[in-house]
Amino acid sequence: MSKIGSQQNIKSEVLIRPRITEKASLLSGGDTPVYVFEIDPRFNKLQVARAIREQYKVFPVKVNIVNTPAKSVLKRGKVGKKSAIKKALVFLKKGDKIDFV
Repeated sequence: MSKIGSQQNIKSEVLIRPRITEKASLLSGGDTPVYVFEIDPRFNKLQVARAIREQYKVFPVKVNIVNTPAKSVLKRGKVGKKSAIKKALVFLKKGDKIDFV
């Protein structure tokens, strides 16, 4: 596949879903809004920033990435695993906003 074809689908591949949790909503309400997204583990900060710019039409000030490891859990006497995920914290300028609805 050519580079042009691979760049076309980058925004749909990078951002899996926004993580709307209590902690994430507290971050987005402060002076500098911060939004949390679950991202594909193959991508880096620059690609996440480009995808945010293309999809939501806002310019991120900075992007932090957090890798959460898989965890072993015990449920009904059986051992299982919680999936590992990669999260991106996207910092925007004061006054910028992302609407998910």
